[in-house]
Amino acid sequence: MDLRHRIELIYKLKDYLKHDESHWNSQKERASLINAWFIPEFIDQSVKNICENFLEENKFTEWISAYQVPSTVEKPKRVGIVMAGNIPLVGFHDMLSVFISGNISVIKLSSKDELLIKHIVEKLTEFNPEAATYFEFQEVLKDCAVFIATGSNNSSRYFEYYFSKYPHIIRKNRTSVAILDGSETAAELELLADDIQMYFGLGCRNVTKLFVPEGYDFIPVFNALKKYEYLMDYHKYRNNFDYHLALLIMNSKYYMNNDSIILTENASVFSPVSQVHYSFYEHKQNLIDSLKGNEEIQCIVGKGFVPFGEAQKPTLFQYADGVDTLEFLTNLQ
Repeated sequence: MDLRHRIELIYKLKDYLKHDESHWNSQKERASLINAWFIPEFIDQSVKNICENFLEENKFTEWISAYQVPSTVEKPKRVGIVMAGNIPLVGFHDMLSVFISGNISVIKLSSKDELLIKHIVEKLTEFNPEAATYFEFQEVLKDCAVFIATGSNNSSRYFEYYFSKYPHIIRKNRTSVAILDGSETAAELELLADDIQMYFGLGCRNVTKLFVPEGYDFIPVFNALKKYEYLMDYHKYRNNFDYHLALLIMNSKYYMNNDSIILTENASVFSPVSQVHYSFYEHKQNLIDSLKGNEEIQCIVGKGFVPFGEAQKPTLFQYADGVDTLEFLTNLQ
């Protein structure tokens, strides 16, 4: 398949994802039953972002035009992709990049997100049988010349060991933070609530830490977060809330909560599900300087940074860990 045919196939996929055909709906329903974190609302949000920010024609064309993507690849590379499963379809961007580059995706799926990616590949091969040569699923990656692996800090050490002699991209734990100054409007804080609670806060682009000035009034934040009170209806989230609240109480730690999310002062940028950490700052520029180059941070939300409400709506150019996947793939020898 040349580049033109690969692009046409991706547009067919977008039409399928957008039109909510009964078979696609049944797959999404099955995925939500298999993984309780993948509630229908969040699967739909992920698919919407893929269609609007990845596969929308102008954005997709702009993305491809920014690279020297060959029309045909005489000797495509077998690219092993170790996918994460923290949020629905989180591995789609890697798979899309490999396909558009003309290489072959050899995919190790996360057990948490097996169904949706497999179904998408099935549809691509249904639309064009030639696509079958571009995708392969393996439990243990074999016969790959290149690797893209996403995992925890612990698993990344194994990836570095096993894949070190091959061209590779290896991603570790990351999270996102927000810098507030007290001038945020109610509308902006409501969008911040999306950045915090979308996907139960499990994504690397979810805000898990707030930096606020001394004397900050948290009540408007809590009011904005009430839009996600319904997450307490899901037992996995409620169990996390009850557990972490109990820990804070038993350890006599200061906390605030609105019966659906907990805020507590903590230096760590990582926080557990149902909890958000905060720290006070005195000089905003000093804080910004201290965050530069912090490899634990995926993105910063706030005025002058990623706009409120956009953290979990990445574009094609917003690569995980800041590593340009498509450039990496198109430069392979």
